[in-house]
Amino acid sequence: MSAEDRLIARFFKPIATDPGALGLSDDAAFLKPPAGFDLVLKADAIVGGVHFFPDDDADLVASKALRVNLSDLAAKGARPLGFLISLALPKEVGEPWLEAFARGLGSDAALFGCPLFGGDTDRISGPVVVSVAMFGAVPEGTMVQRAGAIAGDRVFVTGTIGDAALGVMMRNGKDWKLSAPQRQHLLSRYLVPQPRNALAEAVRAHASAAMDISDGLAGDFGKLCRASGVAADIDVTRVPLSDAAKAVVTADGGMLDTVLTGGDDYEIICAVPTSKALRFQDAARAAGVTVSEIGEIKTGEGVRFLAADGRALNFRHASFSHF
Repeated sequence: MSAEDRLIARFFKPIATDPGALGLSDDAAFLKPPAGFDLVLKADAIVGGVHFFPDDDADLVASKALRVNLSDLAAKGARPLGFLISLALPKEVGEPWLEAFARGLGSDAALFGCPLFGGDTDRISGPVVVSVAMFGAVPEGTMVQRAGAIAGDRVFVTGTIGDAALGVMMRNGKDWKLSAPQRQHLLSRYLVPQPRNALAEAVRAHASAAMDISDGLAGDFGKLCRASGVAADIDVTRVPLSDAAKAVVTADGGMLDTVLTGGDDYEIICAVPTSKALRFQDAARAAGVTVSEIGEIKTGEGVRFLAADGRALNFRHASFSHF
């Protein structure tokens, strides 16, 4: 048995619990979708120095890699079925790091009901790269797309916005003289996203369009509106902020731009017809997920983020971009 085979058998075989994974003993695996369901496919990677800090705990890196993909499934109204993972590791990464990584990966795979089906491992000279391909399922023809919002729909967002972007700034040395609990909240939000998979069924049943917020509320919601061929007005005063984010914006009003455009939120933004809005809110409450109504879909094109005095905000950059 090669060193790579021993690594896979020790760290990753215990996570490959579905029979279709074949115990990671083959070059491929198989997945049979449930009868009457469509497969939903998603792939996303996280890179050391870009999406996480090189000295972040390996178990949290694993959790983030899985959860950013789970977030997309939630916004499509899909339930997870499993995933593939590819690791590119520099030579200084050894078994202690892999042991912690596999522990975090296995814990979240069990928590979200998405077993490992296989993947690949490589050595590279650059930073750690973790790439996940996720598979989910929805009843045939019911996947919620970005396109589909119509004038009159109400705009809802889950959780709170801007925490992760502020957490990264704080990790890089920014100090707003926050309390210890506020600091911990912001740091935890960039380290370990909270995908809203508990809300997936409610999104599928009630939303006309939805997507997860990974590159910033302003930019990502703009993508949804362009795909739907609509405009929207967002009331900035109704965008949900944590106590920590409120404290930052109060101390430095310029940080509101970062809150709305910084990214890494992994919340869901969705358009819901007025006739379904109350049922959606009831379903969210039953699922234990906080949702806030922040605006309305309009005819035309373009998204306006309106301040308390009614003026439209202009952003330096509408969203995070790798390019």
